[in-house]
Amino acid sequence: MPANDKPEPVIAYCVKCRDKRAMVDPKEVEMKGKGGVTRRAMTGTCEKCGTKMFRIMGKK
Repeated sequence: MPANDKPEPVIAYCVKCRDKRAMVDPKEVEMKGKGGVTRRAMTGTCEKCGTKMFRIMGKK
């Protein structure tokens, strides 16, 4: 068992800071996409400025 049990941080682009930063409280959500399909995404807040962030993920 690894000694470090912390999950890996989710990195996303913050449009306010204009930089890639780690998300605070990331959650997986489903967004509407073209043609009635759903897209997987991670949502959370920027660790520095508190702006809401999204990271679109690939298909399952």
